[in-house]
Amino acid sequence: MTLAEFLPAVGSGSLVGFTLGLVGGGGSILATPLLLYVVGVASPHVAIGTGALAVSVNAYANLASHARKGHVWWRCAAVFAAIGTLGTILGSSLGLVVDGRHLLLLFGLVMVAVGLLMLRPRAAPHGGSRPVDRRMCIVTAALALATGAASGFFGIGGGFLIVPALIFATGMPVINAVGSSLLAVGTFGLATALNYASQGLIDWPVAGEFILGGVAGGFIGMLLATRLATHKTALNRIFATLVLAVAAYVIARNFPGG
Repeated sequence: MTLAEFLPAVGSGSLVGFTLGLVGGGGSILATPLLLYVVGVASPHVAIGTGALAVSVNAYANLASHARKGHVWWRCAAVFAAIGTLGTILGSSLGLVVDGRHLLLLFGLVMVAVGLLMLRPRAAPHGGSRPVDRRMCIVTAALALATGAASGFFGIGGGFLIVPALIFATGMPVINAVGSSLLAVGTFGLATALNYASQGLIDWPVAGEFILGGVAGGFIGMLLATRLATHKTALNRIFATLVLAVAAYVIARNFPGG
């Protein structure tokens, strides 16, 4: 493998890990476009499978850091991850049979939605954790299935969906939702990757390089986030603008007749 092949994969992985660590979510949605248009992976399905594996490993690495700080509500996280994995398997199986260009077009539209949501001001969290009753269990299960299916279909970590879903279902504080979501992000990514791997749709050397860059970038991003905590809104806006720009490129490349 040449340096010209190694550097784009490590660099792209570093960017994904860095943004995940810096803005606390959403970075994994850049993995597929980077693998396709920077690293040079030819097949959209291989890019999705490879990206899902890399996102999974990076999520588990960040989960360990949050767990050491006591940010993970393990019972809620485990239930959400277990139920959501069923949705992930269904979603990734559906994604495998969708034409690559159509899948990327839908992916671009999802990126637009994510970018716009990140630009919206977030209301301050209120209320406390909710009692564990039948309603909470049903709501948690339904949201887990839905977010898992979306994560599997598009091969993304889904943290931007899982964090608000956990807060809505359980009333847990934001920092605990971020930490707890990583178990689901890692598990969803792993389920998607295994489904794609069974079809031979993972580029293992590229995945290794992407993971290497992602772990290093994530560590740097987390360190920088602590220094720039007061500028979190500005950072989210900058990243949302980047997501929207990439979305426009993906849509333009895969629009019918384009």
